[in-house]
Amino acid sequence: MNRQVEVLADVNAIVARSLALILERAHQAIAERGQFTIALAGGSTPKPLYEAIAQQPLPWEQVHVFWGDERYVPPTHSDSNEGMARRAWLDHVPMPATNIHPMPTQAADPAIAAQQYDQELRDVFQVQPGEFPALDVVLLGMGDDGHTASLFPHTDALAVRDRLITVGNKDGQPRLTFTAPFINHARSVFFLVAGANKQTALAHVFSETANDEDYPARMIRPQGELWWLLDEAAGVKQGV
Repeated sequence: MNRQVEVLADVNAIVARSLALILERAHQAIAERGQFTIALAGGSTPKPLYEAIAQQPLPWEQVHVFWGDERYVPPTHSDSNEGMARRAWLDHVPMPATNIHPMPTQAADPAIAAQQYDQELRDVFQVQPGEFPALDVVLLGMGDDGHTASLFPHTDALAVRDRLITVGNKDGQPRLTFTAPFINHARSVFFLVAGANKQTALAHVFSETANDEDYPARMIRPQGELWWLLDEAAGVKQGV
């Protein structure tokens, strides 16, 4: 596995490093394939990154934005990953509305919404059932329980292998999430992890012997490159 681990001074350093890496891959993707595709993460750590991306002179008509997971709330809700990304980035750049692909959260049944987003992705990337498209960049965080996206320990979502999107579960609350196989088809996966409370989970994720069901971030083993960008508080005990 092509895993790169960098321990940086603080969240600002994570933002600067991830911004440089993402811009490099964006320009390369546009030069080679005519578009750049990126899946966003929620949480507080990526927000300043999105604000920084909004300041870049990218060819926005060639950028497509997706979400790796979403709480099952309207985009106007304060917990919405879509809403955060729009306020920090997407509302400030001339990106065509058709290039923004939020997860639907309006259906009464989250399973129906998962099927809808799965089909939208297949239509965008023109892939058939059973096939997985390759996003250029997938951004991920990690909780102190070792979850990533909405792939939580010992939940049904971890076993889904034949779909792009499934329903995650956080303390009985449904969420939509990329499946692990879909994430693993990405060309580049970036984990942005900050905080001393992540040290224990990181130790298990990097361990040779821990269990994927216990620490789902271990399941992310992409065919492309894998970057772990840690602040010193998270990475101090990781031996990297």
